[in-house]
Amino acid sequence: MINRRPVRVGLLATTVAGVLCLGATGCGGDGDEEAADKAVVGTQLCGGDAVSAQASKALKVITGTSRFGTTAEKSTVARAATDLVEAFPAPTGGRDDVCRIYTADGTPDFAVRVTWGLDDGDTTGTPASAFTVLPMGEETLAAANRASVLFACRSDRFPNSTNAAHVAIGVERWGMPAEPEGDVEALKDAYATVAHSFSLAMAKELRCEKNGGLPARPVLDPA
Repeated sequence: MINRRPVRVGLLATTVAGVLCLGATGCGGDGDEEAADKAVVGTQLCGGDAVSAQASKALKVITGTSRFGTTAEKSTVARAATDLVEAFPAPTGGRDDVCRIYTADGTPDFAVRVTWGLDDGDTTGTPASAFTVLPMGEETLAAANRASVLFACRSDRFPNSTNAAHVAIGVERWGMPAEPEGDVEALKDAYATVAHSFSLAMAKELRCEKNGGLPARPVLDPA
């Protein structure tokens, strides 16, 4: 039985390079019920519109399984987009959860955290050596245990604003105490694919002009 109770978390003052400890709970709206006693495929996670078929295959590369526990009812891109609009225009200074993905019972224990944040749009710094820069949005970084996509969004969902929102979507292995094992390049591609899928879903949910400049499919060749 999947007995992780999803709870909503506040803004977390951490960066995409941080490694945090795995908690016993997932994320979702206050008052969410226990996760259902069943397993789902990747395309059913996080509201059902966030994980493309390609990203579902990428999750199997990351986790080693295609069976996952159900995610909380309110742990969706739509809910995260509403929170993002309410937070605009100030940079959040951290990240909030879109959802957390857990492997199903009877499979190797693994958790993936998907986050959103509002950024200041400054991409002039030099990424750490573990990251590969990919040509998606304003900046996309991929490593063997995480990836992030930053894109600019102009939308009628941000009323009375002449400035674009700089939206950061992150995907990371949650609670990993050691270096990742496996094909590093394959893992980088997988994390980037999942991050692209959530980013494109967010851009569509926010009604960003030209989907925030994001391609319809992930671009995995280095910039």
